[in-house]
Amino acid sequence: MVPTQMFLTRGVGVHKEKLASFEQALRSAGVAYCNLVTVSSILPPNCKIIPRARGEKLLNPGEITFCVMARSETNERNRLASASIGLAVPTDRRTYGYLSEHHAHGETDEETG
Repeated sequence: MVPTQMFLTRGVGVHKEKLASFEQALRSAGVAYCNLVTVSSILPPNCKIIPRARGEKLLNPGEITFCVMARSETNERNRLASASIGLAVPTDRRTYGYLSEHHAHGETDEETG
């Protein structure tokens, strides 16, 4: 099972309960109705990067959906929590690339990436 398409998304959730906050972030990212399975960070050869809206239309409720997820959480008031994904796309798309997750506290948007 090798993906042929992928899309990038992001979400933010704020709630006093971490699980509720995570659910809000998944809703914000447009993937709350999927069963997410995190995988390591290889961008398959010839995998096309498509727009988020187009990718969301391909997903079905309850579907097992593989993802590379960056997640950061805190319950400290005014604490900066951030997460980002780095994407390394090879010049020769017939070879594989990389996705990398970054999770941080106390970093600005710029510092996080």
